[in-house]
Amino acid sequence: MNPMRRCVCGGILVLAVLPLSAWAQPPGMSQSGSRGAGIVQGAISWGRLTPREREVLKPFAGRWDRLPAERRRRLRRGAERWSRLTPAQRERARERFRRWRALSPEQRARIRRRFEEFRRLPPPEQRRIRRRYQWFRGLPPERRRELRERWRRLSPEQRREFLDRRRRRLPLPGRSGRDPRASHEAP
Repeated sequence: MNPMRRCVCGGILVLAVLPLSAWAQPPGMSQSGSRGAGIVQGAISWGRLTPREREVLKPFAGRWDRLPAERRRRLRRGAERWSRLTPAQRERARERFRRWRALSPEQRARIRRRFEEFRRLPPPEQRRIRRRYQWFRGLPPERRRELRERWRRLSPEQRREFLDRRRRRLPLPGRSGRDPRASHEAP
């Protein structure tokens, strides 16, 4: 398989598996929750795919009809999402997949574990984490580097104390109760 096709395939898989795994049904389970119906539903053969789906899913052509129904459904949803992406979004997805492939199996496992942990959090906590992430991404790159380096230098105990204080909204040692956003501190 050529590198571009592999990137496209990988992008589809990343788009199909990670974000959509939250809505994935157990194998053999239909949307209504009954067993059996889900195996037929969505188990479309290669010949019944639209031309656009076949183009995006071309790397799976030789084994499509042997894939489990649930995997075919996820791949079709990913192909549909892929076809809606702009060229810039597709390139970004390809780059993210290249970075994903460069990770070690241990790093990937850790990321998957953290993703699952995040999914199990209550929605308000997920929103809080997303807000903090957006705040962090909005910082100048040099400030982000500085904060990452400060975090790396903390011992595990100091990290736990920092996180406990943040959860309880207590001021950090040596700091007054000033507005943390004014000095680019975490909200």
